[in-house]
Amino acid sequence: MKTAILGAGRIAATLAATMRALPEVECYAVASRSLRKAQDFAREHGFQKAYGSYEEMLADEAVELVYIATPHSHHYGHMKLCIEAGKHVLCEKAFTATKEQAEEIFRLAGERDVLVTEAIWTRYMPSRKVINDLLAEGVIGEVKTLTANLSYAISDKERIIRPELAGGALLDVGVYTLNFALMHFGNRIAQKQSVVQLTETGVDGQNVITLSYEDGRLAILNSGIYGLSDRQGIFYGSRGWMVVDNINNPLEVRIYNEKHELGRTVSMPEQINGYEYEILETIDCIRNGKRECPSMKHEDTLEVMELMDAFRQEWGIL
Repeated sequence: MKTAILGAGRIAATLAATMRALPEVECYAVASRSLRKAQDFAREHGFQKAYGSYEEMLADEAVELVYIATPHSHHYGHMKLCIEAGKHVLCEKAFTATKEQAEEIFRLAGERDVLVTEAIWTRYMPSRKVINDLLAEGVIGEVKTLTANLSYAISDKERIIRPELAGGALLDVGVYTLNFALMHFGNRIAQKQSVVQLTETGVDGQNVITLSYEDGRLAILNSGIYGLSDRQGIFYGSRGWMVVDNINNPLEVRIYNEKHELGRTVSMPEQINGYEYEILETIDCIRNGKRECPSMKHEDTLEVMELMDAFRQEWGIL
């Protein structure tokens, strides 16, 4: 499928490397606000065409699928451009800045009959099923609690600390902890609570979120932009606990028994880098006439956006 990348930054380069390794993808075009940057990117990553404006690339009738790799604040506008041009879209997280924007995008996509999906890569990975199968198997007994931690030392990055770029820990990394909880504990949330520390620029620098479920389970989620965390997701059961090493791209699962002994280690399937799953599912759905991906349904995106909207409103962040 002739695939284009809108934006030529760091994440675009990572996705380009993935695309080059997939026979299902033809690395067709890249667009940047700078033609020279687009040309350099195309040359380095093996794309056929380079454009110095997004509109010019989207006017190319050969483009079938567009991966959007711009800051959160621009996703809404750039997805609208793609949809209006009749292009299918795989958009980086966070999908939009608000739930209202996401609803509008899905409405427009339906009108133009194009697929639009959010690139939360962990939703598409086989690790998701591996973890859920282990929980269903009861390897650590009855599970009532999970914790998830994800923090990076990224407070020096402009897109992270500027409110006008929809910055903050929640939209950039906290979105993964929320998705982790929803993927493995579901969405029957009875109550939510949070604590936040704001940066001098007015975005959230770090936060702690607690989700209380209707069945009594509890999810405690931490995300931040100041330092490195262990990136672990841990499930606590009546007969042991289970550690997911790196919730942002699970490497393995370690299962401990009542005696605090490591009883079993489950490795994840070999992969290119983890991004291939979202790309392959998106292409498969387009080829089969689907307009959303089963791994990241529109309702799932809206659910996460609604939670993030509620927390940021509580924190006084616009």
